Amino acid sequence: MSDSLHIVCPHCDAVNRIPAARLADGPGCGSCHRPLFTGEPLPLTAERFHKHVARSDIPLLVDFWAPWCGPCRMMAPYFAEAAAQLEPHVRLVKVDTEAEPALGAQFSIRSIPTLALFKGGREAARQAGAMGTADIVRWARANGGA
Repeated sequence: MSDSLHIVCPHCDAVNRIPAARLADGPGCGSCHRPLFTGEPLPLTAERFHKHVARSDIPLLVDFWAPWCGPCRMMAPYFAEAAAQLEPHVRLVKVDTEAEPALGAQFSIRSIPTLALFKGGREAARQAGAMGTADIVRWARANGGA
């Protein structure tokens, strides 16, 4: 890690520069003053997604899902538990492919749920299918998330 990291606020999308050594200290946003890490998955629209992927220096773990998908709904609480374990070293986000079909098409999402790990603005790994908390955490860490 470098001396400081850019972290996009989950509330106002302001880009914050945080000393890497302070990442786990519960830093707040310099703009809206709310916590930069909530321990919960962040739902993102296409516009917000692109900003978080492009501007955050920590990996982004994306759950591409849809409300009608049974396995997606089954995995949701496990993904939330994984967020509590992986933050602040990985930001977990959810993209509803029904509400944001262009994102699903852009990343050629063929089945849901699909997890994709983005590092440095690029997709680094992908895994289709529902997983439990331990498997999500293990997969993210094995692929460079935290």
